[in-house]
Amino acid sequence: MGGEAGIVIALMFALVMNFGAYWFSDRIALGMTKAHPVSEEDDPDLYRLVAEQAYLAGLPMPKVYEIDSNSPNAFATGRNPKNATVAVTTGIRRLLNRDELGAVMAHEMAHVGNRDTLIMTVVATIAGAISMLAMMAQFSAIFGGLGGHGRERGGSNIVGLLIVAIVMPIVASIVRLAISRSREFQADRTGALTSGHPEALASALEKLENGAVKAPMKVAEPASHLFIVNPLRGNTMSRLFSTHPPTEERARRLRSMSGPNP
Repeated sequence: MGGEAGIVIALMFALVMNFGAYWFSDRIALGMTKAHPVSEEDDPDLYRLVAEQAYLAGLPMPKVYEIDSNSPNAFATGRNPKNATVAVTTGIRRLLNRDELGAVMAHEMAHVGNRDTLIMTVVATIAGAISMLAMMAQFSAIFGGLGGHGRERGGSNIVGLLIVAIVMPIVASIVRLAISRSREFQADRTGALTSGHPEALASALEKLENGAVKAPMKVAEPASHLFIVNPLRGNTMSRLFSTHPPTEERARRLRSMSGPNP
């Protein structure tokens, strides 16, 4: 419905929406989690820890925020390294030791250095355009089926349109989630290399996974992919439709970087 013009409209609408989300990603994420800024005077230990990992990653010092939540977690956001922000919950500070928290900060700085906010915005734009085209196909099938011309051929077209309308957004979502999981694996690897503590990151991920299961965090679904572990459902989500790869696989890959298990 709408031909090439419909495709352009869907793409432009998705582009505008996701560009806004990309440009204001830090404000949106911090607002949804009710995070508050932390200065060096407020928390010198946390500030120095983040500064250390930023230096090791060769990145500018990001803004540091804290979230008042017992659920242990952390995330990074920002449209580029010069406008980056890292946030940690009060729960993660109580759960992890210094090496583990440093490795988590290295993981978050890896997201910043790897431009994952930009990558996921591009992916979300394409997925959003596909979803809009699928919605157009649904309307086309519904209203196109009201005419009385060429019943058999029209019925076949309607079935085809409905199949496309249903399958397209599902496939787009699966691809988007698969890319999100791949970025987590890459951030794990990059963070382990810059921090020099793959075992500490593996240990931290296991602790955070257990903590997220026991104390899920109240956060909007669209923001869940930002966190180092899923803050909503822990390990109960289907692997195919999860924003995060399985923690056991992440830990296994990290430990393999330290050499073979004894």
